[in-house]
Amino acid sequence: SLITMGLKLISESYLSRMEAQCREAELDFVPRMMDGKHSTEILKDVVGSDYDLVVMGVLGMGRSRNSQLGSVCERVARHSDKDVLVVKRVPNAEPTEGSDTILVGIDGSPQSFGALVTAIELAKCFDKKVEAIAVYDPYLHYSVFNGIVNVLTEKAAKVFRFEEQNQLHEEIIDTGLAQIYQSHLEVAEKLAKELDFEITKTLLDGKAFQKILDHAEKTSPSMLVLGRAGVHSPEGEKALGSNTENLLRLCPCDILLSTKVVVPALDVQAEETIRWTPEAEERFKRVPALVRGIARTATYRLAVEKGHSVISNAILDEAMDRYMPKSAANATAKLAEELVLSASKARTISICQKCGVAASEAAPRKCTVCGAQEFQVITPDMVREVIEMEGGAAEEITYDGKKLSWTRDARRALATMQDVYKRRRTKARIEKSARMKRMTAVTLEFAREMVEEETGETLVLPKEEASAGGAAASDTGESGKKLIARDDKKNPLFSRFDWTDDAAARVLRVPAGFMRNRTQQRIEVLAQERDRDSIDLALVEEGIEVGRQQMGEMLTGYQEDPEAVRKSVSESAAPAAEPANDEDGAPPLNEVGVLGAVHQKRRGSK
Repeated sequence: SLITMGLKLISESYLSRMEAQCREAELDFVPRMMDGKHSTEILKDVVGSDYDLVVMGVLGMGRSRNSQLGSVCERVARHSDKDVLVVKRVPNAEPTEGSDTILVGIDGSPQSFGALVTAIELAKCFDKKVEAIAVYDPYLHYSVFNGIVNVLTEKAAKVFRFEEQNQLHEEIIDTGLAQIYQSHLEVAEKLAKELDFEITKTLLDGKAFQKILDHAEKTSPSMLVLGRAGVHSPEGEKALGSNTENLLRLCPCDILLSTKVVVPALDVQAEETIRWTPEAEERFKRVPALVRGIARTATYRLAVEKGHSVISNAILDEAMDRYMPKSAANATAKLAEELVLSASKARTISICQKCGVAASEAAPRKCTVCGAQEFQVITPDMVREVIEMEGGAAEEITYDGKKLSWTRDARRALATMQDVYKRRRTKARIEKSARMKRMTAVTLEFAREMVEEETGETLVLPKEEASAGGAAASDTGESGKKLIARDDKKNPLFSRFDWTDDAAARVLRVPAGFMRNRTQQRIEVLAQERDRDSIDLALVEEGIEVGRQQMGEMLTGYQEDPEAVRKSVSESAAPAAEPANDEDGAPPLNEVGVLGAVHQKRRGSK
């Protein structure tokens, strides 16, 4: 009796303090006290009630050093049929950068769009911004295939046909899946505009909960809003989805689990106004059940975009062309002759700065996934220079027979992972990422991100011991060059000379590629002629001015005697191996520089 009375007095004290706070905030307050197991009694009170929201602290009295989620909070969050707000930050804490933003996970499901509407309602009330984030995973199939390649019997491997299966997945995932998830974000943006609200959009690739967690830790939003279940959950699922549950435990900010379900007007319009021909319906049944919902939504959106009222086989063919190029469809009957890596050798690669997807052409005007126009340009010369700096590269054969080079430092970075299983899985993800970006070599910077993501620690390469000849590996690589700086698109500047900060910043303003390389060469020749160990801004400006004069002289000379200029440029600037000409016979710009620029200007292209 004494214990019961004591617990009752404590509970009344909690309630009286809350009542006083509500009175100050001019809010109605109804105290309620139950006797029994906490989560059980709370759920009895909540389920089927007319409450709008359940607010829980993430941890209670039983917390310990490694606690992530209290048992009461976990059980109520899992089984509540109302929105649940899990508070993780102490009230009245100092606001952090990014705390004016509500982050919303979007996967195309009605639950995720419901979460968006909830977030917008909150943002309007509390003067917040809203950021929608979508994550697609192109790495899973590669890791799975890599893990089972040595398990299958020879007969099973022939039936499975790894190389063909992998190319099929790469063609679909690397193009179609990114576009589908970008379309989810665009639908989210239209939905927000209908509610008279502007949102920002972020598309990432990787494991959904991990990428959202990383983004939340980086941007520190005031709240993360998620649907209780995602697009892959069975219909009528009441339990939490796996990504939601992981984020509930791990995400550092407050989390709102939304029960609202919203089907965007675009998808409603498609369902109500668009009909399928019997042939198209029958053909669509062959789509695997796991992705049928995503594929149907994508097909509907294409039909609405094109103004079709009937989905026929022709519309399905058009959808296949967009989300699964014909080269991939034909791969099921005949293996493509040119694989991704071999086709990408010795050519310039453009990677979208916004969504990270590599363009299929060397000089794209805009990203086919997100529409951005800013690209990180990686030339063969840049790759060769990095390989030389990182101690050379060794070629490896992937599980499906493709060749991929690893620099010495990239291999050392992978070797820092002691857990063999994690190391193998991370290596598979790095290989897959390189193939997505059409890279022929894995460098240290390329491998670093995924190694650090897997380990959760900053990568530190171990010092190399001296070789048999007594010389230790140099930090500047075999070429004697060192990393000076990077431009805003992460293109590196390597040099044997020291550069002042303003000198490096000035040369990085020169367009990356042939123009920057030639400008750097002129500046370093001047430094060498004057016996300088370092390069300052004055020397950079002098080298740029020399380049301008040479350009003017060459353009004048080209008008008078094109063949003489062609021969001069070819002898002084062309690489040892003769570059392939483009379709009308002109040498490519990034290989022959000024002459290429003259050809481009003559043809009238930008």
